[in-house]
This record gives sequence, structure tokens and C-alpha cells, in this order.
Amino acid sequence: MALMLAELLPDEPEALGLAALVCLSESRRPARRTSGGEFVPLDEQDTRLWDSAMIERGEALLRRAHGTGRVGRYQYEAAIQSAHCARAHGGQIDWVALRKLHRALLRIAPSLGAAVSLAVVDGEVDGPEAGLRTLDAITDPAIERFQPAWTARAHLLANAGRAKAASEAYRRAIDLTTDAGVAQHLGRRLAAVGR
Repeated sequence: MALMLAELLPDEPEALGLAALVCLSESRRPARRTSGGEFVPLDEQDTRLWDSAMIERGEALLRRAHGTGRVGRYQYEAAIQSAHCARAHGGQIDWVALRKLHRALLRIAPSLGAAVSLAVVDGEVDGPEAGLRTLDAITDPAIERFQPAWTARAHLLANAGRAKAASEAYRRAIDLTTDAGVAQHLGRRLAAVGR
């Protein structure tokens, strides 16, 4: 539907941005789960399984959207996906650029998910303690029930060498998870922290 919308509205940058976002995100679908159904996080996915034609289509749509000179939420979200897709061509993730994109997204379309993602990116750029400070600065009370926030907290705590706190955060994330494949992945991470 997003691609159809982009065809119907070829000069609408957010229609193009949404179509780009869908293409770039969907290009990674084959790598998101193991054969046993366990979730595979983005940074551990085998890029050889990504759909390169879908990535190219998404990139072309994003370039068209950018060419209009009018930026919006979906274009920022697609640009974030594009930065991650750089790995498909042997590239490295530009974490500083990702941070700029996340901050821009938060300015125009603030959400709990975007705020948590920024904390993870801050952890990659400035270290896990910086990421934890960004996470702790989120004031939305819904964060206590937001599974991705607990997963991010556990990841950052583990990277900071705080195994006990990381274990507690992983347990909370598992408790909030309704997807068996995600729970399996988090259980494996929890076991690794306990070693």
C-alpha cells in the first residue's frame, strides 16, 4: 500500500518517505529470525540474507523524497533504516549520523520508541553510561511497561559491566515480552550476562 501511495502521490515527500521506510525495513525480514524462530537483533543479522533489490528501491525512494527539500517523520525514519542498511555493502554504521537523525526525528515526532532508540545510539557513540543517562532522562511513565526500554537498559548495563543490574533488566524485559522468539533471544542474553 505504501508503494501504491507513492505512485499515486509522486511529489509528496512523506508518501515517498513511507514507501522508502517500508522497503528498507522489509528488506531485512529474512534475517530477523533463526530457523527455530528466535529473534535476531539488527546488529547480529546476516546481511547476506537481506534483499538487496528492496534496499535499492528504498534508497531510490528516499533520494526522491529528499530531493523535494521538505523533510518529515517518515523520511527521518527511512534515513535511520538506510544508515543501518549500509552494513549490507560492507560498510560501517555511522553512529554519529544516526544520532543526528534520531534527534531530528524526536524534534518533529517525539515518541517513547524514538527516545529509547536515541539512548541506545548515545550508548554506541559515548559509551553505555551515556546511554543509561539518556534512558534515565525519559520522563514518560509508560517507560516502566515498555519492553524495548528494558531491553535497551539491559544491553547498556551489560556493556557497562554491571551484570547484576543487567540480569534484573533482562528478566523484566522477558516478563514484558509476548513474542516467544524475542523471549528466547533475551533468555540467551540473560544467560550470557550470568556467566
